[in-house]
Formats: sequence, C-alpha cells, structure tokens
Amino acid sequence: QVQLVESGGGLVQAGGSLRLSCAASGRTFSSNGMGWFRQARGKEQEFVASINWTGGSLYYADSVKGRFTISRDNAKNTMYLQMNSLKPEDKGVYDCAASQWPNPENPGCQYEYNAWGQGTQVTVSS
Repeated sequence: QVQLVESGGGLVQAGGSLRLSCAASGRTFSSNGMGWFRQARGKEQEFVASINWTGGSLYYADSVKGRFTISRDNAKNTMYLQMNSLKPEDKGVYDCAASQWPNPENPGCQYEYNAWGQGTQVTVSS
C-alpha cells in the first residue's frame, strides 16, 4: 500500500492562497488515482478534487471550481492542491487519498480510496 503525508496547511486570510502537497512512498503512486477530501469540525467529510493516474481526468467539487487546481508529478511521487481565493467555508482538515485503481469510476466517493494521509489543517479568517 502507498503511504501518504500531507503538508502545506496553515492560517490564511479570506482571499489568500495556499498550496497543499501530498508526498507518497511506495511503488504504486504513478499507477494510482488520487483525491483530496476535507472535513470541518462538526461536519461530514466532503470531496474536494480528484485526478487519475495520468493527470488527464480531473474532477472538482462545485464549491471549489475555478478556485482550486489539482495536479500531480509522478516523477516526484507528489500530488498538489493549489487553493486560491480562499473563503472561511474552506476551513477544515484536508486529507489526500489514493485509490487502488488508476481510473476510479467514482472519484468523489471516499470508499473508492484505500490509502489515506494524516491530514493538514487549513484555517481561513475573515
């Protein structure tokens, strides 16, 4: 199983930007579909964005379209989430995940993924 570690979270004012990174170890990263999820205190985990193994198939939650960009660099075993125009409702623990499949059929569903990182906190002040 691939091992994942997130980084890049922090406290940002509304309208600011952050770039999250998800570093992977193991031999399967380049063949795994990947995704970002987030969970705010008192709320359920929600899908943010996903990317297939080649980077050619991208999906975004409606709430982040036009503001967030997901990407991956398989040579560096790293996935990224560029977050611009951050809003207070974007706050939460952001977690990266890896699917056992290169092209997940349901990338927005958490049950499509079988490996998870520890999470990185994002706080947005107004």
